[in-house]
Amino acid sequence: MKKTLPALFLLWLLYWLPLASLAAADQPPLNGQWKGPLKVPGGQLTLIITLVPLSNGTYYAALDAPQQRISRMPAEVTLKGSDITVSIEQAGSKFVGKVKDGGATFQGTWSQPGLTAPLTLTRLKPATQPVAASKPRLTPPYREEEVKFLNTKADLALAGTLTIPAGPGPFPAVVLLSDNGPQNRDVEQQDYRMFGSLADHLTRRGIAVLRFDDRGVGKSQGNHFTTTTVDLVTDAQAAMVYLRAKPLIDQRYIGLIGHGEGANVALLAAAEQQPATPAFVVALSGYGIPGRDVILRQQVEIMRLIGSNPAQVKAALELHKEMVEIIRQTPNDNQARGKVAATLRFNNTDMDPHMARARAVQLTSPWSRYFLDFDPTRSLADVKCPVLLLGGSNDLQVDPSQNMGPLKQGLKNAKVKSAKLAGVNHWFQPEMKDWPLVNGEQTPTFSPKTLTTVREWIFDNTERPQPLPTSDAKTATTPKPAAKRAPKSAQASR
Repeated sequence: MKKTLPALFLLWLLYWLPLASLAAADQPPLNGQWKGPLKVPGGQLTLIITLVPLSNGTYYAALDAPQQRISRMPAEVTLKGSDITVSIEQAGSKFVGKVKDGGATFQGTWSQPGLTAPLTLTRLKPATQPVAASKPRLTPPYREEEVKFLNTKADLALAGTLTIPAGPGPFPAVVLLSDNGPQNRDVEQQDYRMFGSLADHLTRRGIAVLRFDDRGVGKSQGNHFTTTTVDLVTDAQAAMVYLRAKPLIDQRYIGLIGHGEGANVALLAAAEQQPATPAFVVALSGYGIPGRDVILRQQVEIMRLIGSNPAQVKAALELHKEMVEIIRQTPNDNQARGKVAATLRFNNTDMDPHMARARAVQLTSPWSRYFLDFDPTRSLADVKCPVLLLGGSNDLQVDPSQNMGPLKQGLKNAKVKSAKLAGVNHWFQPEMKDWPLVNGEQTPTFSPKTLTTVREWIFDNTERPQPLPTSDAKTATTPKPAAKRAPKSAQASR
């Protein structure tokens, strides 16, 4: 009897995104986002495909369907000349078409269980163009520079952007650490720049911010797909070491703000004493339960969203548990890959053997093995600095009701503040009804309540100079005298 995989057969693919075949060598790789309407019974859905070429010759590829609350679902892309295939196995869906107009348009057919329909996807304009092309980019009311810093432990250079408030300083500073999956320094998706928005808000109000491209992304060296969560701690430490050498940065108050996996990286860094320890940590949607349990919970939640029936959910979870046990109980990579590939083929006879092998390599990668056994609470007792834990009530990937409690309990030696923010999702966006209108369309934005909470908490745990007011920053020639504010916490450490 023919077997097929459930629609969302392996949820940890949310973390390990499929590799893609690149176009011919004489063609530049595709880079950007393509958006189009899919006609479905009773209306239409907006689909967005993201493609980002990585330095190791592969693609980051993902699907967004905002109306179904699907964000960054892994996709696999195959390019052969002008032919393009985008496969989203978690949703049992596929787009097959042609690349036209030099990459401006993808035209073809979308297929999913019970539906086959024509689909045209058009390249979106970069979100970094807030003003008309005929007008020059407005200079922000703070200092901004491209920087590179060295991670000596990993022997690689990371590239990013450092923004420093106007005024004499020295200023408290933060390093931003991204969630899983390869991210650029702004953490861009569609018209939303999560870290770009956060950095701009904080810098305008007196906090210096360093954000950087993940390993193997943008101008950073390294290979994201062979990096574990604990490896990323050395990137965070290298960033803090770099900031300590900047004269406008207050060395007493260099903190970490992490999102998702980045939140756990920040907490791991805070538990260590060398070579740099953060003065404070802001953990946005950090994991508080073991990695394999996080994946299991997400499996159920996403299957519920796409309308899977109980039998499909049960089958997917049984396969998930089987795959986890194979990987955990088979330390030899070659043996584990053989067993994983065989299991995939047994559950889906249509899967190409080469595809099954490629999946098996990803699922037995260093990152995957580490995350399956990752206990985020293990070293929390060693964290001594102040910690702010934030989660969103609409977060489908990291439920704060499951994850925040274990983190608070483990942080027994730190001063902890926590909050569950109503209506906020995993990317810290408010509900769509609260998005601002830009050119007549609602545009995603960083939750204003989250921005205020983070900013005020940082100021409550630091001494800071008064930055130049935003309205005066462009014309002021004489800095205003620095004003100190007494800290509410004496636990910030160097």
